[in-house]
Amino acid sequence: MNKESYKKKNILSYDPKELSEIVSGFGEKAFRARQVFGWVTKGIESFEEMTNVPAKLISSLDQVYYTGLPDIITEQRDKDGTIKCLYEFPDFTRVESVFMRYKYGNSICISSQAGCRMGCSFCASTLNGLERNLTAGEMFGEVLKMIKLTGEDIRHIVIMGMGEPFDNYDEVSKFLRIIHDKAGYGISYRNITVSTCGLIPAIKRFAKDFPQVNLAVSLHAPNNNTRRKLMPIASSYQYNELIDACKEYTKQTGRRITFEYALIHGVNDSTEDAEELAKHLKGWLAHVNLIPLNKVKEKKYEGSRSNAVVRFRDILEKNNVPVTVRRTLGSDIDAACGQLRRI
Repeated sequence: MNKESYKKKNILSYDPKELSEIVSGFGEKAFRARQVFGWVTKGIESFEEMTNVPAKLISSLDQVYYTGLPDIITEQRDKDGTIKCLYEFPDFTRVESVFMRYKYGNSICISSQAGCRMGCSFCASTLNGLERNLTAGEMFGEVLKMIKLTGEDIRHIVIMGMGEPFDNYDEVSKFLRIIHDKAGYGISYRNITVSTCGLIPAIKRFAKDFPQVNLAVSLHAPNNNTRRKLMPIASSYQYNELIDACKEYTKQTGRRITFEYALIHGVNDSTEDAEELAKHLKGWLAHVNLIPLNKVKEKKYEGSRSNAVVRFRDILEKNNVPVTVRRTLGSDIDAACGQLRRI
């Protein structure tokens, strides 16, 4: 990518209606917007690739916009098929994304911010704080660049990489609408999951704006005292208030919530912790995704022992709380949950 692109605007950040206004401003008919949208959402890296678009429009677009895909600075591949890429945007901002293969299809975990300001004490993404939010087009670029790299289709997206998506709500929302548009990439909302550390006002807003998109909440504790030690956000939004907001979400949308729970040795993985968590989550549309903590070298925490993971899972199952233990992918290349970082 020509680093002079940072002086231009990312064409991937515009939906068909906005593109219609853009092409009309260049004196072209509105239908050209759909052509442009179709091309850029295929991951072109040059406007000259748009073979059915007039040369005059191509020239006009190229003067103001760039095609939006980031550069790959490093690419790492795990033996399990996972691929982690360090991307760089025209202003030299860097983020990481991860491609994963599952039986149900290919998935990508993308970042919504460069860094993170939430300060969770076990997560690598928070190490250097927040550099900036990503735009909708930059998030889309993460997906399209990975498709070009792998040569494989991606039909599942999780916004669980670097950053707190609801701390960048407007751009994340725009990304969801653009990537869902049938004239472009056309991914189903039900194949997208957005993760949050628990920003209650945004959870309520999300239920109204995107009731079909899956919601995951990073809980990581059975009560507010433990959660506050791990996650500073717990000082702003109390545990019981968060649980109540999540229950209301399920009533309003009819969709279950997945609670992410990183099991940390000696911190939140005791029998008492499991029983207390079960009391909060049984009897409603809640599912627990247990994640033995992935080690971050700068952090003091260690993942729970295998017997503790099994015990914790069994207690939840005994209390009729749906639970799975997440399959760890990409751990050999620091691509697992909580390990992505701004380099």
